[in-house]
Formats: sequence, structure tokens, C-alpha cells
Amino acid sequence: MEKIRLLHCIETISSGGVERVRLNYANKMDKETYELKIVCTQAKGKILSDLTRLGIEIIPVGTFKHPLEIRKYKKLLRVIREFKPHIIHGAVFEGNSMAFVGKVIGRVPIAILEETSDPITRSRRANRLLSFYSRFAEGVIGISPAVMDYLRKQVNVRESKLTCIPNGLDIPGKAKAEVRKLLKDTLGIKEGEVVVGAVGRVYNRVKRFSDIVDALHMLNIPTLKLVLVGNGPDLEKLKARTQKLGMEQRVHFVGYQEDPNRFYSIMDIFCVPSLQEGFGLVAVEAMLHRLPVVGSRVGGLKDIVADGKSGFLVPPACFQELASKLKVLFESPELRKEFGENGYRIAMENYSSDLYAKNLDNLYQRLLREKGII
Repeated sequence: MEKIRLLHCIETISSGGVERVRLNYANKMDKETYELKIVCTQAKGKILSDLTRLGIEIIPVGTFKHPLEIRKYKKLLRVIREFKPHIIHGAVFEGNSMAFVGKVIGRVPIAILEETSDPITRSRRANRLLSFYSRFAEGVIGISPAVMDYLRKQVNVRESKLTCIPNGLDIPGKAKAEVRKLLKDTLGIKEGEVVVGAVGRVYNRVKRFSDIVDALHMLNIPTLKLVLVGNGPDLEKLKARTQKLGMEQRVHFVGYQEDPNRFYSIMDIFCVPSLQEGFGLVAVEAMLHRLPVVGSRVGGLKDIVADGKSGFLVPPACFQELASKLKVLFESPELRKEFGENGYRIAMENYSSDLYAKNLDNLYQRLLREKGII
């Protein structure tokens, strides 16, 4: 029996959550059943190398300036003619646009759209376009209950087409004690000090890492430190703010890390103060490291963090409330441990890469049967 040919369409392959989930799926998918290729706008970095090492062909078509850029679709249609996919699966706006074109013009039998963003970011025009695309798709995936609600009420996707498939991650390895000690020594973090961690692109309009800095400044606890993993357009501005507040000794900027696992290993509390999150993959990653999570009550985060059980949910853009919850966790190592263990169980039960691959396979197989392909 021939393999089922999958063509995934996404935006940039770099270090984001969408491409990380694709890498995890490529690792877990049944290679006897499926053959996978990925079309993207551009590609670079470790995830690209890892996908290539797995034998996944990556085909960049170039960045989209607008949804109707014909040259990009010509490249996509050439891939479709040669590869003849049974399923085209788009994610992110560019990926969904490519999946739509692949279905309508490329005549791919099955098209799946995947909404990965916090609905708060979507304009009415984008909603109408996604609604139009969805009429031609066999399936539409929402990555969280919040996104599913948006797809039902604002995009008006038919219930029969909707499936909720949360993102999934691999279980991280545990860093050795000597690695943790060396890292703490390098950063100047002393024994007994409590580390608040944050990971992500330093883009303050969305990620609001400045709220953590302001919360720590308000608390004024010398033994409460911040380790921020990530680069971005607002990094220098955040560094300047930290200096202005006289907090250089309490805030450690370590830049972008291809593998942030060793930094998670020195954290005691994890913080996601975002204004918007379609899912919140870093929160799951922190939970898999047995860390309590303080996150904003927005988007997919409010579904991931069990308030009062695996962490705390706080109003977005409210550093005072953030400070209050950080203080509670700073003062109670027992609560940190309890929340961390609870979060680990929740993540293992709901957000593993094995479960993600199983859920996606179930959707693929159902749609293939409905089309009479298998």
C-alpha cells in the first residue's frame, strides 16, 4: 500500500512554537504510513537542521507581502504537481492561505486549516478570509478551547469541521547537578536565591516581560532573581529599563538559546505575562520541568494553567497582581513543589508529543476514510 503523502504549509521555520510542534510530529509520526514534506516562507536554525536530519524535505517559497502573491503560489502548485499530496495541512495565516490555494487550484483531496493565534490579534477582515477558506476545507483545527470558541463564534466554522488538538512537546531531559551549578555560578546566582524564569521573543507589546521587571522592582527582594531567555526588538529597551531601576544584579539576560532546557533547570518559578497567547507552549514546557507557572488570564494560557493548582492566573498588564503571586510562591517552597508536580501531571496527560501525534493521526485517518482514499 502506498504511503499517505502529507504537505504541511507554515510560515517561517526558525524557533517558534508552530515549527517546534511540526518537528515533534515528524519525530513521532508513523513513517510506514506517512510521507511528510513542509512548504514554508523561509527556513533557518536548529529546527531546520533537525527536520532535514529526519529526512523531511523543506521547501521555502519566500515571504508573502499580501495573501494574493501569485509567484509564491506558483511554487506551491509546482510542489503539489510533483508530490501529489493526499492532505495539505496549513497553519498560521500564510500556511492556511497556501492550504486554501492547494485545495481549490491544486485539487488536493483533503485540506486542513489550523488556527494557532490568540483570537484577539485577528481583524474582521482576517476573520472573513479565514471563514471563506474554511468553506473549502475538510477540517479546521483549534489549538485550545479559547481558539475553538473563536472559530465557532467569530469565524463561523461549521461544528462538523472543527477539532481541538492542543500542541504537544517531548518530555525534556533532566540537567545534571554540575551543569546547573556551573550555570548558576556563571550568572552569579547564589545558593538559596529564588529564580523567576521567562522564555520568549522580547516584543513587549505582546510578551510584556517588562511586567516581570516591574513586579520584581516593586517586591524589592534581593534574593529573588529573573533569568530571561530570548532576543527581540525590545531587548535593549528592556535592558535600559532594568538599569534605570538599578536592577542589573537581579535580572539576567541570556539571549536566544537553541536549547533552553538547561536554563529551565535553574528556575524555581516560571512566568508568562503575555497580553495574548493562542496556546502558550512555553508554559507547557515549564510544567514538563515541574515548575509552577504564573501566567496571564488570556487565550490558551487560561486553559493550560490550572489556577491555584499548577500555578496562578493574573490579569494581563497588571504587574502589581503579578508581584503578589510571585511573593506567595517565593515565600513557600512547599507550594512551588506542589504546583510543579501538579503541572507536570497535567502536561503529561494533555500536552505530550505522543498525544498530539495520536490526535492528528486520528483526524487524518477519519478524513481519509470519509474521502474514500483508504
